[in-house]
Amino acid sequence: MAYKERHNFFTRWWLKVVSWREKHIKERNFLIILALLVGVICGFAAQLLKYLIHLISDFLTSHLSATTANYLYLVYPMVGIILVTLFINYVVKDNISHGVTKVLYAISRNKSRLKKRNMYASLIASSITIGFGGSVGAEGPIVYTGAAIGSNVGQAFRLSSRMLMLLVGCGAAAGIAGIFRAPIAGMLFTLEVLMIDLTGTTVMPLLISSITGATVAYIFEGYNAEFFFSQSEPFAVARIPYAVLLGIFCGFISLYFTRAIFMMEKMFSRIAHRYQKILLGGVILAGLIFFFPPLYGEGYGAINNLLEGDYSKIVDGTFFYVDRENIWFIACFIGAIILTKVFATSATNGAGGVGGTFAPSLFVGALCGFLFAFVLNNMFDLGISSKNFTLLGMAGVMSGVMHAPLMAIFLTAEMTGGYGLFLPLLIVSALSYMTIRVFEPYSIYTMRLAQKGDLLTHEKDKAVLTLLKIGNLVEKDFKSVRPEMNLKEVVDIIATSNRNLFPVVDSEGMLIGTVLLDDIRNIMFRPDLYKKMHVTRFMSMPPARIEINQPMEEVMRIFDKTNAWNLPVVDKGKYVGFVSKSKIFNSYRRVLRHYCDD
Repeated sequence: MAYKERHNFFTRWWLKVVSWREKHIKERNFLIILALLVGVICGFAAQLLKYLIHLISDFLTSHLSATTANYLYLVYPMVGIILVTLFINYVVKDNISHGVTKVLYAISRNKSRLKKRNMYASLIASSITIGFGGSVGAEGPIVYTGAAIGSNVGQAFRLSSRMLMLLVGCGAAAGIAGIFRAPIAGMLFTLEVLMIDLTGTTVMPLLISSITGATVAYIFEGYNAEFFFSQSEPFAVARIPYAVLLGIFCGFISLYFTRAIFMMEKMFSRIAHRYQKILLGGVILAGLIFFFPPLYGEGYGAINNLLEGDYSKIVDGTFFYVDRENIWFIACFIGAIILTKVFATSATNGAGGVGGTFAPSLFVGALCGFLFAFVLNNMFDLGISSKNFTLLGMAGVMSGVMHAPLMAIFLTAEMTGGYGLFLPLLIVSALSYMTIRVFEPYSIYTMRLAQKGDLLTHEKDKAVLTLLKIGNLVEKDFKSVRPEMNLKEVVDIIATSNRNLFPVVDSEGMLIGTVLLDDIRNIMFRPDLYKKMHVTRFMSMPPARIEINQPMEEVMRIFDKTNAWNLPVVDKGKYVGFVSKSKIFNSYRRVLRHYCDD
């Protein structure tokens, strides 16, 4: 059987399956089945991503020396970026960076539809990037991969946009749960970062996907936590003031992290030539990794060392190995890593690598918490547990960078088993979030979309407005008049119209004004003026014009500013129709009922 015949046969068979499902299984019930399926697939995808990263990284670094500098660190990152660039340019042929932001955009502007290639592209590209030393995380790519899996599974079964949105959330939740073995954090990531509302419809699919993704991870990796942490010292109430200070400190570090990321992104965006980006980013990344090896890859090895209390290992593989007993040198070394991690991350992505900011925020948080306790202990002999504060710092910086305090609390607890520190985790995470919110209203993921007006938020009215399109609301039954027409011709048109508003359009279709029935009511019954008065004498300019592609939120601001009830819609000046406030309100109520129906 030829390929085309096999394809047509499969298509016909699949349409029968979909039709049978639509007749016999309600969409809401079927969503539970698909959530389970998506959870399994995403769980395996997370395991594959972790395996590939460790395979590449172990192969490249297992033979490197711990007692001296390793010059191969100057080579590996550049090679990885070149390989990823070739893969993206010649295989994927699409921009796959900033995965979480792209998922948010798909939810906001693309009816939760993601391309099929997104189910594998980020997984392959990020495993090469991180394996060769790219200073980014695998969590952003697995979120993008999981969301694409959920979207394409839903599209295959012709589910509605609302159900597609839930499956995108299910895929993202399962990806996070699978890569961290943290089901609660996976679900909270979807609610806090992707901003999918918690309702009766969403809670069960998200929970099922998260649990399933984590279960797959437990089967392959066992029940051990992602990071080894043994709480040898209980958290005393007397340490609460220091937890408060750490939370504020993490908030400012989060602000630095966010601002520096966007500063570097702008710098790389101004470089037009692709190979200049590769060269600049590769040199920055390789140089930083050479002097600060903990910046290699995700940096989870350094986090484990700090959680175990073995901080001296952080200088392994550097020129500074001989200074590992000098506590103040160690403090300065860790401080330098905190400050430079953001540049290593930005250089990785700016040069063409693929990875997220999830792991970098964990890494910076761990180092911040450790440094905070380490310095205070050595200056004032306070006896603060550096291991405990390392864990608290992880939650603090993640909460601030992602604007997701609940997810940060549960993810840190689930990854480390540090449930005994739940109270200080709450304090540090909440205070870090509150601190950065004073300066930055958006997270590192949502800021890119917010600046373009493409963000779907938790605010229900704005969320629904982003789902409305002007092109679907334009009314075209308004009869137009020409500027050279006389009053008699206009009266004849009025007699056959059920509208009281008439656009004035020239011979090229350009809108040049409007005629209001109320404005000519006093002259339209005077036959002596029929031949003397022309449209140009009594037409008026509309209070504003709406462009066909303007965001609905901006359109509503124009309506509020002008107090108009109808406004003309144009496409680069050409008349298209009118949009009315009543039509927008009716569509708004319909969409709101659709997306909030439980």
